[in-house]
Amino acid sequence: MQGSLGYIIWTICYLSVLIGLSAYGIHRYFIVYLFLKNRKHEPVPAGCFDPLPKVTVQLPIFNEIYVVERLLRSVSELDYPRELLQIQVLDDSTDDTCEVTSTCAEELRQRGFNVELIHRVDRTGFKAGALAGGLESAHGNFICILDADFVPQPDLLKRCIHFFTNPEIGMIQTRWGHLNRGYSLLTRVQAMFLDGHLLLEQTARSRSGRFFNFNGTAGLWRKSCIEEAGGWQHDTLTEDLDLSYRAQLVGWKFVFLSDVVTPAELPVDMNGFKSQQHRWTKGSIQTCKKLLPTIWRSKLPFPIKLEATGHLTSNFAYLLLACLCVLLHPFSGGPPPGWFRTFLIDVPIFLTASVSVAVFYICAQRELHPRTWMKEILLLPCLLALGVGLSLNNARAVLEAVFNHKSDFTRTPKYGIERKSQPWRTCKYRPLKSLLPVAEMAFAVYFSYFVWFAVEHRQFLSVPFLLMFQGGFLYVSLCSLRTWMPKFNFGSSRTHAAIPA
Repeated sequence: MQGSLGYIIWTICYLSVLIGLSAYGIHRYFIVYLFLKNRKHEPVPAGCFDPLPKVTVQLPIFNEIYVVERLLRSVSELDYPRELLQIQVLDDSTDDTCEVTSTCAEELRQRGFNVELIHRVDRTGFKAGALAGGLESAHGNFICILDADFVPQPDLLKRCIHFFTNPEIGMIQTRWGHLNRGYSLLTRVQAMFLDGHLLLEQTARSRSGRFFNFNGTAGLWRKSCIEEAGGWQHDTLTEDLDLSYRAQLVGWKFVFLSDVVTPAELPVDMNGFKSQQHRWTKGSIQTCKKLLPTIWRSKLPFPIKLEATGHLTSNFAYLLLACLCVLLHPFSGGPPPGWFRTFLIDVPIFLTASVSVAVFYICAQRELHPRTWMKEILLLPCLLALGVGLSLNNARAVLEAVFNHKSDFTRTPKYGIERKSQPWRTCKYRPLKSLLPVAEMAFAVYFSYFVWFAVEHRQFLSVPFLLMFQGGFLYVSLCSLRTWMPKFNFGSSRTHAAIPA
């Protein structure tokens, strides 16, 4: 194709994709810079409430039979005066979870707790609808939201509530912990993914005065902030991100507490993890389309607008990565890489698009695990490979959002897994299946040929890079396909799909 129109078009597309990935890489470096600059500027409350205010704890639940009892038990252990605590069990379940929540709620009432059980038959708005419905009867001026798979520490409310003595503060977000981090390779890599976001990004944005978001759970809201921002809306799949930006656009301030950790359960099956990633990715692009024009029309400072743009559009990187997988092939033609291309194109792009990912997650692990961080980062190649393997799944989510393809809020199945000895394949919840793993396997086969081609033509420097692509697609596809085959389920042939929540 050298010298042909096709090669010119390929070159333009290839460089455009790499430049786009490099731009997001530079943004990632900027987040690391903001974090390192502000990591010691820990927030402190302006004062202390005396007496303490009333708090409503909202527990949105849908078909969570394996974790709901654990959740209610942990909420009952919160160190906060019972007379100032209202517990709202927002149970939209359609299975036996309803019986468990009813029994647990009655037991808590007998122990003196103010428990309101709300069961909706019409599930309009899914989680956002449940939260909005509960807000109408909430007694507290402050709302704590906990998803079913979270286990709050007893001191959660007392460590957070006093920040609301500043009347400008509308939301407090705590950092997620991981109950089952060491369960499998998948959960360990997921934990690294989340640590980067929940430590570096949230800390960097919150302490530098930029917009950041409520993570949907493990946080507290001022009730008047929710109402002034327009309340919970369900026109995106990420109602938390949507409300966060609307609240900050009208002037509310948020606080992220990196030292207050609220543990949660990570998805233990690949299809559940992919479903979660698809929802988060699609919802973020929907929110981007909804709010980015408003952000740029506002009177916000330019740096805040620019950072908000980087934040809301960041998942377009998955679409670029998927395009790169298509554009990378051994027959791309053109002259062999010389020193000019190597030093002016390949090296700068490698440093911005690829090395930035490694720097980002190494920084997070070193901050969280100062004694064992070098052991943690041994999984960095797995993290990079998993990111590549997810590119088709998340690129599809981006395209669905761009072209307004409607889909329900699909919950991520949780099984109450905290230890390696606990099985999950006999559980009745299963994420919805798709044909995407077949495409992922096709890419794995394609990159296997690509690796052979590189070795055959003695292009050894590219082999580790290509193996990462091959391994990522192979791992994701095999783990996804595994649940299709009853013989891998250790005697269980149930293939129940999780009902959209």
